[in-house]
Amino acid sequence: MTPENPYLAYVESFKEIFERGESLPLGKIPKPPAVELEHNAPLAIILSPHPDDECIIGGLPLRLMRECGIRILNVAVTLGSNHQRRSPRLNELQQACDWLGFELMEAKRGGLDNITLQRRREDQSGWEEVVNTIAGIISSENPDYLFLPHDKDWNGTHLGVHYLTMDALRLQSKEFESKILETEFWGQMQTPNLLVESSAKDLADILAALSHHVGEVQRNPYHLRLPAWMQDNVRVGAELVGGQGEIAPDFNFATLYRSSVWQNGQMNITWNGGKLLPKKQKPNLLFKE
Repeated sequence: MTPENPYLAYVESFKEIFERGESLPLGKIPKPPAVELEHNAPLAIILSPHPDDECIIGGLPLRLMRECGIRILNVAVTLGSNHQRRSPRLNELQQACDWLGFELMEAKRGGLDNITLQRRREDQSGWEEVVNTIAGIISSENPDYLFLPHDKDWNGTHLGVHYLTMDALRLQSKEFESKILETEFWGQMQTPNLLVESSAKDLADILAALSHHVGEVQRNPYHLRLPAWMQDNVRVGAELVGGQGEIAPDFNFATLYRSSVWQNGQMNITWNGGKLLPKKQKPNLLFKE
């Protein structure tokens, strides 16, 4: 008899975990204690292409809030392309943000429409209108941190939000400064420079919040696959951020970002090389180095 491959049980355990996850509740989970934030606390804005992006890329925002007392404002740029789903998606989004302790703002009541590169090319006046909308939010809120998708994040609306944000930043005053964190989900960044570890508790809370997006995760249970994605981020980030051939950090779960700073009307590099942010180090100290 051929000995059983010892990796078979290992692989099957992943399948069993996923199947157990399918019976977990969607929403209706007791909330964690709220973080007490100062009224004048520093602010981070997430410019979310769709409801659920605030959770998917939320590893660093959640840590900034919980460990550093930074307010997190999720700006819902769109509510999706399906008009019939917009009201339910807004309700799900409100529940997810409330669960995490994030504030929520709609870029426009009902969300902006057709935030794509095609519209940017072909509808100059309409594009200028939505750029002014986002520029006004950035100007009035004056965030210390700004999260947006990177410029190769595949999904049409993600790409649109990237260029929408960059166009809006160019309308800010020369005095405006902010730390820029580009995010990924649909397409990998070729040049991330920050790998942020999440604790098991933080990731579990992200999944619990994400589960409030019931209509989306019933269609595609990506919330159950998010831990595997964050494990793979450790594999990728170990070399893209840590350095080719370097020893991987002992992170279990992590998210990749590209950190820059907007100063003097342009994007500038934050630091040379890459940085790894373990769960034992406060995130705000990273940006003071």
